Amino acid sequence: MRGSPGCGMVHLPNGTHPSRRHFRPLSAVLVLMGSLFCMQRAWLAPVGMRARRSTDMARRAVGTVVAEVRGSETLQGQFDLASYLGPRIKKVEQALDASVQSTTPYTKKIVDAMRYSLLAGGKRIRPIMCLAGYEMIVGGQDAGAAAERDAMPLAVAIEMIHTMSLIHDDLPALDNDDMRRGMPTSHKVYGEDVAVLAGDALLSESFTHVAKATPRSVPAERVLEVLRRLGESVGPVGLAGGQVMDLECEAKHTATIDELQWIHEHKTAALLEIAVVGGAVLAGATEDEIAACAKYARGVGLAFQVADDILDVTQSSEQLGKTAGKDEATDKTTYVKLLGLEGAKAEAERLKAEAVGALARFGARAEPLIAVAEYIVKRTN
Repeated sequence: MRGSPGCGMVHLPNGTHPSRRHFRPLSAVLVLMGSLFCMQRAWLAPVGMRARRSTDMARRAVGTVVAEVRGSETLQGQFDLASYLGPRIKKVEQALDASVQSTTPYTKKIVDAMRYSLLAGGKRIRPIMCLAGYEMIVGGQDAGAAAERDAMPLAVAIEMIHTMSLIHDDLPALDNDDMRRGMPTSHKVYGEDVAVLAGDALLSESFTHVAKATPRSVPAERVLEVLRRLGESVGPVGLAGGQVMDLECEAKHTATIDELQWIHEHKTAALLEIAVVGGAVLAGATEDEIAACAKYARGVGLAFQVADDILDVTQSSEQLGKTAGKDEATDKTTYVKLLGLEGAKAEAERLKAEAVGALARFGARAEPLIAVAEYIVKRTN
């Protein structure tokens, strides 16, 4: 019997042929095994290519963020943020790469689509803030290793959710964007149908990942509280609700600053809040400490969005890695639209100062998160 190209012949015992009436059960098994072997070879062929691509994306992510931090005079202070970010972003990239793997040829396409967007670089600010939140509560020289052990599954899950939001945001039904992080958006590569499903799969996998990968040494009630907060962050009083309100405020010339703040407290700040607060919860933070982390994250989340609005009108598409000027083109309600460019810059600084003030109780242990807040406001893309 002729096998698939490159697979050779499948030899049947006693000179039998599959077309003959006395085709034996053992022969059928051998034929099936041969076919499955060929399928497995075809499926595994691109694995090396995908692994190389993941490594390249990790290097790009680390290099871009660290270079930007080191190259900015406004970010130079006593705390060396670049040295802090470098090894942690590498660890995050490794964890992201390991988190989504296809174990059967039947899931190759959906997993490839998930990995395409998940491993497409990015600043990885949310995972870093999750690890930093954990480290701030624990303190000490071993805080970094403990955070990697206990909080990395949550850090990965949050980045999965963030990636899902980007995939869905870029769809024609929402922002209709062709580029993301300097690459074609998911629906341009895999089609709208698979892009929607890849986003859905990343969202569901995020909860599975926290439940399965968080060490059993972390008390179950902490993991349960993190899962509760994680679900809330993407629901009607989280990312989804904020996105709907954002759509409703497009071309709404009577939109107010209060409406805009509600949008981005939920669409943007909610994920940053679960990052910092979730890390703190896993570390065993008190209620007062959790409240302080939440206040910091909400302030930084709003400052992040103000900075995004500013960058949309001051940077090019090449600098941003996505379409510049999109907010004005779609008549979105933004901080620049309501406050003007200079007013938006002042608001970003005010929000940052308010956020940083919320961490005063933690002293030097808060330095990484304070430096991240400064970076978020001063970043150039």
